[in-house]
Amino acid sequence: MGRLSTHDLSSALRIAVARLSRRLRAEKEDDELSDTQTSTLAFLVREGSGTIGRLSEHERVTPPSMNRTVNHLEQAGYVVRTADAVDGRKVVVVPTESGLRLVAETRRRRDAWLNQRLRTLTPEQRETLAEAAAIMRGIADS
Repeated sequence: MGRLSTHDLSSALRIAVARLSRRLRAEKEDDELSDTQTSTLAFLVREGSGTIGRLSEHERVTPPSMNRTVNHLEQAGYVVRTADAVDGRKVVVVPTESGLRLVAETRRRRDAWLNQRLRTLTPEQRETLAEAAAIMRGIADS
């Protein structure tokens, strides 16, 4: 693929990452959940719990918008609201067993889809992707 300018590389990378992200997001257990709802639930499973404020910061949405997201997840049985153990005035959102299972199955599906595609690559291509993944994590964390 010849030398690309940083502008061309930026565009090519943005398009590739967006397409791959959309394709991976399609591999989920509950097709009724939006991407934000799925992402919020995955965050709760990873972190154990979170306040509406913390969740809205993580998803970069307003607290009222996150409250609607949590309402939907709660109605679906994937989360419950509880009082904070330290400050009973605060409400904490916690994933239920059903929410934990949903996230585990979604991760399994996404990993299986990607693993199947990675197996078709040469060892050199997989090594290149491993290096690129580390670089991309660094960019994302900057």
